[in-house]
Amino acid sequence: MTSQRPDTEVSLATLFSDLIRVETRLYNALDDRLKTELDSSLGRYEILDCVAAREKCRVHDVANTIAITVGAASKAVDRIEAAGLCVRTTDPGDRRSSHLTLTPAGEQLLARARVVFEDEMRRRVAGVLSADALYRLGAALAPLRRSLEADGTTGGTGRQVR
Repeated sequence: MTSQRPDTEVSLATLFSDLIRVETRLYNALDDRLKTELDSSLGRYEILDCVAAREKCRVHDVANTIAITVGAASKAVDRIEAAGLCVRTTDPGDRRSSHLTLTPAGEQLLARARVVFEDEMRRRVAGVLSADALYRLGAALAPLRRSLEADGTTGGTGRQVR
């Protein structure tokens, strides 16, 4: 999007297009780098990071955090579990539910992936925008994200994930 004066009306269609294209290109760059250096993926990184960040993480938590359906999250967790990167433990208080925990191999992959992820983000984002612009971008996106998450919808399905 071209830089515009604050008193100039912003085209919402252009803003939408810029947001989507930036997200797609940034996602692809991060994913390509993780595949090249670690034979992993950004999707796998996001799930490992989500599991590591939560005590008693459930598939539902993964779905909510990364904005995918519970079914997609469950299938992705199945693949990560089959790769030996996490384990599911039945919740003793609710046998229908299970908690996800990273294995030592999952923790090691996540640690290595974080280094690659952060380096690529510095190169692609922090290397392009000033510190002030990064702050303003974060400040602008945070309330928008909260508003969208408050709707309870997930990526592409329009279905509630609560």
